[in-house]
Amino acid sequence: MTLKEVNMRYHLTSKSANEKTGPIPVSTTSKDSCPSSCPFISNGCYAKLGPLGWHWNKVSDGRNPNTTDMDGLTAKVRAFPEGQVWRHNQAGDLPGVNEQIDRKDLNTLVDANRGKRGFTYTHKPMTPDNAMAVRTANRDGFTINLSANTLAQVDEYKALNVAPIVVTLPSDAPMKQYTKEGHRVIVCPAQRSNTVTCASCKLCAITDRKVIIGFLAHGSQAKRVNEVSRG
Repeated sequence: MTLKEVNMRYHLTSKSANEKTGPIPVSTTSKDSCPSSCPFISNGCYAKLGPLGWHWNKVSDGRNPNTTDMDGLTAKVRAFPEGQVWRHNQAGDLPGVNEQIDRKDLNTLVDANRGKRGFTYTHKPMTPDNAMAVRTANRDGFTINLSANTLAQVDEYKALNVAPIVVTLPSDAPMKQYTKEGHRVIVCPAQRSNTVTCASCKLCAITDRKVIIGFLAHGSQAKRVNEVSRG
């Protein structure tokens, strides 16, 4: 199968150079995986900027020579050592064009992750089919965090009982707070300390955690993120 015949394109970086992520493997998925319902798709998406944005463009259109399909990605994931923490999608979303999750490809990825500690995030809507796919993946050891855009949406997602949750927060949000329904939200430890990374924290890789992890708006996209997260 050639890349021209593949909808989704993937790239795996064996050791991230991102100072907040830390030196763990990270993947990138082509832009067609992102749902059009994401409020940041046309304004506010940090992944479209700078070096990551350039990299994402090359993965999305196949110009990166190491771009591959799902079979190529999962072969590399299976080769990870036992217990390896890795982040799926520093840019992009779960397998499946636009809103729908491709259950077959997601199951292939979940199977490759067995014995490893992969984690990721999704903005895809929690339709019944998508919710079942995400719930099953988390049950089988691949941590998918639901990405909420507001504290109110956190409460909506908690009521679904599908997966752990993260949320975008205004840049001036407190380090700890509670949603209207009483769910505890803390700011990402890597944003609170220069000595913490995803590699050392691993909270986002814990499927059954109770706490909600919040990501503060920052950088040139902060204005748009602030607008959305304040509701």
